[in-house]
Amino acid sequence: MELSLLGAAAIAVAVVNIALRGEALLGTATEGTRSLFDVALTSVVVGLGVGRLGAMLGDGVNPLAHPGDFLIVRGGVATGWASLAAMATAAVVGRSHLWAVLDGISVAGVAGLAGWHAGCLVRHACLGTPSQLPWAMTQPGSTITRHPVELYAALALALLAVGLAVWRRYRSPATGTAAAFALAGAALVRLLTEPLRPALGSGPVGWYLAGLVAGATALVWRWRVARLAGTAPPLAG
Repeated sequence: MELSLLGAAAIAVAVVNIALRGEALLGTATEGTRSLFDVALTSVVVGLGVGRLGAMLGDGVNPLAHPGDFLIVRGGVATGWASLAAMATAAVVGRSHLWAVLDGISVAGVAGLAGWHAGCLVRHACLGTPSQLPWAMTQPGSTITRHPVELYAALALALLAVGLAVWRRYRSPATGTAAAFALAGAALVRLLTEPLRPALGSGPVGWYLAGLVAGATALVWRWRVARLAGTAPPLAG
């Protein structure tokens, strides 16, 4: 049985934990590191489960008739359903301090996504469309060089997480703006890297567009609410 999906998930969870501990050291954690990690871990587990089920159903696989396929990497994880389930879980678990919790896990969530994409190295699934660039890589047994698209996404998400951490430290109180920015940024990264994946033009593009629009809309909304409340920081300067 292929369990490399669990290896990638373990990398993501470890990165989330490191990011939360780093924020605690920087003084930007809006909740306790332990409680935020519990929220993040619960969200990851639920998101992966729902996303895996979504991928199985999308491939026409009955999860009741083939329960072992739940752990086998064939169709992978349906990222749209996984993301939606993870965000909904975080909102439900952290509902008593909703914006503080969502902002508190925003950096760690983006960093965890970077770790998930970097987990392609253990899944042997990093490559996308053909490329002649110097850093292009080849599949074992193949002479065709390809874009390491998953590593592109991992690097872009890591940079987004760093930028978001800096922004949270100097400009953003717990108003929900950081969470909205994280959603929009992560969706944009996936949208920009999608053309380099072999499944060009498939369904996930719609999810990424929806995430980008939802994140941007939420960012404007939460910033306006915070501005009216007198807690919004300046966007620049």
